[in-house]
Amino acid sequence: MSVSELKERHVAAAETVNSLRELLKQKRLLLLDTDIARYATAQGRSPVSFGPTDLVCCRTLQGHTGKVYSLDWTPERNRIVSASQDGRLIVWNALTSQKTHAIKLPCAWVMTCAFSPTGQSVACGGLDSVCSIFNLNSPTDKDGNLPVSRMLSGHKGYVSSCQYVPDEDTHLITSSGDHTCVLWDITTGIRTSVFGGEFQSGHTADVLSVSINGSNSRMFVSGSCDSTARLWDTRVASRAVRTFHGHEGDVNSVKFFPDGNRFGTGSDDGTCRLFDVRTGHQLQVYEHHQHVDNEIPHVTSIAFSISGRLLFAGYSNGDCYVWDTLLAEVVLNLGSLQNSHEGRISCLGLSADGSALCTGSSDTNLKIWAFGGHRKVI
Repeated sequence: MSVSELKERHVAAAETVNSLRELLKQKRLLLLDTDIARYATAQGRSPVSFGPTDLVCCRTLQGHTGKVYSLDWTPERNRIVSASQDGRLIVWNALTSQKTHAIKLPCAWVMTCAFSPTGQSVACGGLDSVCSIFNLNSPTDKDGNLPVSRMLSGHKGYVSSCQYVPDEDTHLITSSGDHTCVLWDITTGIRTSVFGGEFQSGHTADVLSVSINGSNSRMFVSGSCDSTARLWDTRVASRAVRTFHGHEGDVNSVKFFPDGNRFGTGSDDGTCRLFDVRTGHQLQVYEHHQHVDNEIPHVTSIAFSISGRLLFAGYSNGDCYVWDTLLAEVVLNLGSLQNSHEGRISCLGLSADGSALCTGSSDTNLKIWAFGGHRKVI
């Protein structure tokens, strides 16, 4: 068979795949006869109500000199690690605002950070394509810097996201601009599994975010610049369990719902979406409607409340919406409150007990928001 014939067959096959993909999209739309909000409204459910003092900024963490890109809480809730354009990781005591560690990084271009389940170590990664591990109990060197305890090398593109496997300080999952996710054995520094890449069921563009299922740590979801989210099983790296379509822009953030049966996404198309892991169906769209100059603000980061009733979403225009996940209504915009950030919201995360939300911004600050007044943790 000649090269020209192979090319013709390849073009024909690609057209067939695209037409089948479009047909599947139409079939999915036909199945979406309702969504969570319409069903809840029909059942007479009322939205969560928020007063002006129900969620307040109780702390501003100042110390970074560059844009804050990423943050993570420890499981015991009172410490936060943040990564910034200034090339440092800072570990904060969230109760006192004190810095317990300021770690100068080998590569200043950091994009992500994560606390280990025990809180003894932190991980970070960025444009150096390496995930660096720091043991917070290690002695500092003669210059007062904390040394790198392990460097996880193997990605061929920037490291965009990292998360420790729950209840294990020895395994971690990263996502990368090389279109793959990797499960690492931190003890040996070896890649245990690679998800995507040469496999056809993998992402076809940069992977931007990962979230591990808290109910079943063998399952994780990834979001990518190919506008899809994919579900993976760490025992079967060769193919994605399921691919989730619907977004029309980069999927910047993914986060599992508390029960592990659903997950949320946030995208450059200005929407957050809720998907069902078991059926693959899209359950709800949460769309930002306040567009200035017809520019749609991108969703940069998302998190769910401890019950899942609230979805916190940070936007590129500085808004931070609190969505009622059941009725798809915005119940509060933290960006409109006093002491809100002065720049885009780049990252956010909820404490393990659900009592506080931390947001990070391009204004170099982090802010801790706590439920106040008579409001109970939702």
